[in-house]
Amino acid sequence: MSDVTLVALLSIVISALTITIGTIAPAVGEARALTQALSAIAQQPDEAGSISRTLFVGLALVESTAIYCFVVAMILIFINPFWNYFVSQAGG
Repeated sequence: MSDVTLVALLSIVISALTITIGTIAPAVGEARALTQALSAIAQQPDEAGSISRTLFVGLALVESTAIYCFVVAMILIFINPFWNYFVSQAGG
């Protein structure tokens, strides 16, 4: 297997792992936060506005982790910083 093929294969595999792990963890975190927020609203309905506002800010912060993982995966697939080096070393 040539170096270029290995770099391409590793880029795709690492991108897949980044997206997989980087989206499962925030999804679990968001589900737990939503569960706790609904429980808190059920116990204190008068504070629903405050709890909802805080929940949305927290969900946005948690979701940013998944977005960063997506950006890293896209960089590895389409703008791989090592690709040009290995192509030049392979003589292509």
